[in-house]
Amino acid sequence: MEMTRRSLLTAGAAASAAVAAVGSLTVAAAPQQAQAKAPERSSEDWLGTAPEIAESDIVETRECELLIVGAGNAGMAAAASAAELGMNFIVAEKGSIVGDTRHWLGAVNSKYCEAAGVSDDKGKLLNELVRYASGKCDPRVWKVWIDESASMIDWLDELLVEAGMTCSLDADNQDPTGGTCYYIPYTEHYYSGKDAEGNKLVRNEIFERYINSLGYNVSYETSLVKLEQDETGRVTGGIFQTADGYVRINASAGVLLATGGYPANPAMCKALAPIIDRVVTLVYYNTNDTGDGIKAAMWLGAQKDEDPAPMLFNRGLVKPGEDAGYVSCDGTGAFAGQGRQYNIGSQPFLKVARDGRRYGNESTPYDFDLNTVAEKPGGVFCQVFDNNAREDIKRFNTIGCSRQIQQQLAAKPDITLEEFFADKIEEGTILMADTLDELADKLGFEGEVKETFLATCDHYNEMFDAQEDDEFGKEAYRLSELRNPPFFGAWYGASFLTTVDGLRINEEMQVLDVNDQVIEGLYAAGDCSGSLFANNYPEYIVACACGRTVTFGRHVARHLAEQAGYDLSNVTKGDVNYVDPEAAAQAEAAATKTDVSTVADGTYEGSAKGIGGDVPVTVTVEGGKITAVEVGENSETQGIGSKAIEQLPSAIVAANGTEGVDAVSGATVTSKAIFDAVNTALATV
Repeated sequence: MEMTRRSLLTAGAAASAAVAAVGSLTVAAAPQQAQAKAPERSSEDWLGTAPEIAESDIVETRECELLIVGAGNAGMAAAASAAELGMNFIVAEKGSIVGDTRHWLGAVNSKYCEAAGVSDDKGKLLNELVRYASGKCDPRVWKVWIDESASMIDWLDELLVEAGMTCSLDADNQDPTGGTCYYIPYTEHYYSGKDAEGNKLVRNEIFERYINSLGYNVSYETSLVKLEQDETGRVTGGIFQTADGYVRINASAGVLLATGGYPANPAMCKALAPIIDRVVTLVYYNTNDTGDGIKAAMWLGAQKDEDPAPMLFNRGLVKPGEDAGYVSCDGTGAFAGQGRQYNIGSQPFLKVARDGRRYGNESTPYDFDLNTVAEKPGGVFCQVFDNNAREDIKRFNTIGCSRQIQQQLAAKPDITLEEFFADKIEEGTILMADTLDELADKLGFEGEVKETFLATCDHYNEMFDAQEDDEFGKEAYRLSELRNPPFFGAWYGASFLTTVDGLRINEEMQVLDVNDQVIEGLYAAGDCSGSLFANNYPEYIVACACGRTVTFGRHVARHLAEQAGYDLSNVTKGDVNYVDPEAAAQAEAAATKTDVSTVADGTYEGSAKGIGGDVPVTVTVEGGKITAVEVGENSETQGIGSKAIEQLPSAIVAANGTEGVDAVSGATVTSKAIFDAVNTALATV
């Protein structure tokens, strides 16, 4: 149907008068409108004290060099790093599976950046991160991520690419955004892929398979109860709750806390980050993240970040009339929103509060927007767009995970928006109407508030025509019009992922006490660690949180290995195998190519380390030529390393040696192991 544009004003005075109209209307509260919640912190004792555990209650004592508490992004990165070095480590995980994997990884000036011809100014990036935190961070800790994240990507490639994943870099992120001069670096790396059966590959699961192949495993359903210290104050390990009772785990080198933040602990959230109770409508976190590591360290005198830093996204769909804030405090279903977060909420369409008025620049970072929404009644906002949304979103060209909706729409060019949103329309979270007047009714706007909302829409159209945001200075290319029916609207609060305020650390990830002194033997990485964020997550430095998590987990493992006397000189970036003296001798032999024409007839054996351990080969020589290569029993990954085992023996026979034979794509480590094993076998002649 043809839409008749609603107008309160004559054309000659539209722009100025619309603003005046919106500003002068008496705003009546809609029936569902609530008062804004006061920013009060809870006084509940969320910390408590360390429990007393009787020695007689401890059923088992285990020993290791490195104790890793938590099998999430930091913990599994540390475990994979420790495994390749041959360390004696234990991973203790509260849940029954590895932690949730965040696939966006932030890295600075990686090989993928170099290939794309882009680079970041490290000094400018560092100071932008400090600016986000209002100076309430440790720049030296940020520098570890900035300086080491590229080698982290090199290292990941050896594991993830061989497993079948590929890495993509977002190099299309330089449009001006946010209404000011934000520095937007090329940090977003994304690993994706499927296995031979078509199942989605997951980084932490690949890490687990890798450590399993080297003889390690994760101790599941092993929950941290408390940390332990010796008489000098050094942390020596911890006590854990298991199905069999309390277990003590001693760690001679150190303890790494990788337990996540505290998003599933309502008492901590209300006390430390009251904005959560004011603006969150949807949970999107690991329910095992209850702040256990943070509390255990604080019981020993550790210092925590003073300012909260919840990771909030403006994507928590709710039905009209529903408020933000806790509806229960049991950690599950605690907020009004249901299902997954809906990324279109982060698109810079028109957004209004319950008074029908626009409240700010819709193009700013997610939590900047939500900080304003938290001050509004109900802690929610309404987003409105028309049938041009597909083209608008493409033009907006947002960065980070908000871009997913652009990609999803592009993948379905032949369906209507009504079809695209069908499930949300059916559940009543996205409303659709043929006129803005009808849409206002469905959204719950009534009386003078409805008039205010419609006047706001009119003025938004006027600003689009003028290509100027005369209210909040949003970029012209991120304005849109509301003229092409059908019209769509939805109410949102924040979707809550995690918290990134945690234990204060230094540049070695050592936990600091309240006097800024190192607590010997105690390290932290990931969301339970702090010193980086304050009050917000730097949205425009995409994936910096997960990037630092994986980088720091790897850093701690390597640091402690070096402290324990391991030789890291043979473990260069990208290597996935620790080279002990025996292996070094094998490698030296393998590097010496033998002239097969001089080898007497016979059968020769050799081996080299692959991704799953030793790869043995038998080489048969007859008349100065290799007539057969057989790979013996091994633990290489089926469907990945096995491709090299299937293809390379015949290629080596055809070439009469390894020279000139290419590694099998996606199985480079196994390929190298076969080459080295063949050369080692022949070198023993």
